[in-house]
Amino acid sequence: MKSDRLTKILLLVIAVALSSIALRPYLHPEPVEAQSGTFFYVEPGVAMLRAPDGSQQVAGKVVIDMRSGNVWGFPTLSDAPYPVSTLTSTPPVSHPFLLGRFAFGEVTR
Repeated sequence: MKSDRLTKILLLVIAVALSSIALRPYLHPEPVEAQSGTFFYVEPGVAMLRAPDGSQQVAGKVVIDMRSGNVWGFPTLSDAPYPVSTLTSTPPVSHPFLLGRFAFGEVTR
């Protein structure tokens, strides 16, 4: 009889613990944020990038900083979606240059 009472008490404790876990999202819901953690939009595909001052024209990726509206070009030096260099065995690093800017602040006018 004593082990039956202990079993019922343990089952009650388990049921209460599971109920508290299941009801937590309804009693204290997590706040929802409209923003995700990413602030950059990467255009799909590869485009021909031309510097505004005419100093360079190369194939590369277009990346938009959604916070500031700046449009950056990352040269890939080929039609590949990532930097490629056949001259070295080390992975190349693509350094961006400013292509232009979107004036996101004027959208609400």
